Formats: sequence, structure tokens, C-alpha cells
Amino acid sequence: MHAQAAAKIELQSYLPRQSPSPAFEGATLNPVSFFHAGTEIYAQGEKAGALYHVEFGAVRIYRLLADGRRQISAFHLAGETFGFEADATHHFFAEAINATGVRVFRVAPGTDMSRQLLPLALKGLTRAQEHLLVLGRQNAIERVAAFLLDMCERQGGLRQVDLPMSRNDIGDYLGLTIETVSRVFTRLKEKGVIRLLSLRSIEILKREALLAMGE
Repeated sequence: MHAQAAAKIELQSYLPRQSPSPAFEGATLNPVSFFHAGTEIYAQGEKAGALYHVEFGAVRIYRLLADGRRQISAFHLAGETFGFEADATHHFFAEAINATGVRVFRVAPGTDMSRQLLPLALKGLTRAQEHLLVLGRQNAIERVAAFLLDMCERQGGLRQVDLPMSRNDIGDYLGLTIETVSRVFTRLKEKGVIRLLSLRSIEILKREALLAMGE
């Protein structure tokens, strides 16, 4: 259904970064579904039962709170998998951050893939636990530093880090206002810890300093 609803985009500069995990061997391999920025991949309350592998682009997972605010619980980059649920219902929304390609994997009834999927599920659980620890920190600089280090690690530890998400997204993920996030980025720049290459890209100049802030 989502494959039909997703708007088609040109591949050209959006090639997959890595092949799907061997954990999906035995699952039905579907074509890549393409989503424009802001396109819903699945909604809270929809029936679950599939896993989603990001071929290129980025995805945000979020829930709308009773007061209308948005809480982002996770970002997923190329090569990562999302959609794990404890039951048959999605409890969050999944939305493309930018031009994104997602491959959907469906497991045939009666197929036991628990052994293959356990490492992926545990990896997601570990990341969720680390996110809770970050949210428990009262210092905004600590939260942003930990976030930038996480994004760096997930992109191979390179000095240049792409940030496909907006400052508003980062704020909704870290429990900070967009103004606070912007001030922290400016402060890190003034301290010579990072260089702002663009709104969606930074260069880490002093990794040790960032590590000290994020601990």
C-alpha cells in the first residue's frame, strides 16, 4: 500500500549505502518504496507485521502527545532497520525526513526468524536505553554533544557528520527548544569544537572535547 502511495523520485544521487542485513534471509523481499520529505511511512495505530530497512535517506519515529507536542523517539539512517513492535500495532509514526528509500520485509506466517532478528532488536533496545540516559541529563550542551557523537559513530566516525534532520527535529528528540539547540550549536562553534558547514552538516574539530561534554 505504501509503495503505491509513495511519491516516486529520481535515484541518481541517493544510492543505498549498504545491502540489507543477512537477518532478512527467509523474508519476502519487496521493491524499494520511495518517499519524499515529510511523507508518512506508517501511522500510529496501523497494523504492524513488517520490518523496514532504510536503503537511503533518513526516517524519524515520533508520537504526538496529548497537548499536541511532538516527541521524536528515534532517527534511522541508511543501513538501519526499524518497525519492531511488541504486538501487532504500530505505536509511533514513521516519516521520511528527506528523499528516502525504504525496503519492506514481510515474514511468512509460521516462519521463525527470532534468531536472525534478535541482534537487530537488541541493537535498537540499546540505542533506546542510551537515548533515555541522554534525556536524563539536565545540561543542554551534554545532550547535544551526546547526540552529535552518536550521529558521528553511526556514520563511520568521520569528522564530517551529516545531519539530515532539522534543528526542530533535534529539539524534539532531545527535549529541548529549537532556540536552545541553535544556541548550543553556536556555542560549540565559538569554542572551536565544531565547524558548521551548513544547516545539515558539521565538522567535528575537537572530538575529545565533545566526548568530555557528552559523558
